[in-house]
Amino acid sequence: MSADFSIKPIGTPVAAPVVQLASAAANDTVATELPPSQSVTAADISTRSRNDLQTSREALSRQVVVDRDAASVVYQVVDRRTSLVVKQFPEEAMLRRRAYFRTLDLMNAERDPPAATDRRA
Repeated sequence: MSADFSIKPIGTPVAAPVVQLASAAANDTVATELPPSQSVTAADISTRSRNDLQTSREALSRQVVVDRDAASVVYQVVDRRTSLVVKQFPEEAMLRRRAYFRTLDLMNAERDPPAATDRRA
């Protein structure tokens, strides 16, 4: 079975009459002439933006940070010029959640000491 197909007309083509319906709005149109300051022109080729990966790679640095509160390793992509974090994994909300639950676990461990077990047989 072939994956492609074609549609072939059967019989002789019939010429359909061309009907043009004009609406009231189309009849009442006004020609628009805008001054040059309000008209749209094509952009200059020399001012187009470039997606140059080489320059973007040079502007970014990668860091690995250990978040002690969340007990997690954090991978960051930082803009060298502004020192702002561009991307981060795991996200800040996830780190806050991990730190919160880790604190709860540590508080529960301090409050409830492990049960003493008899190891003698």
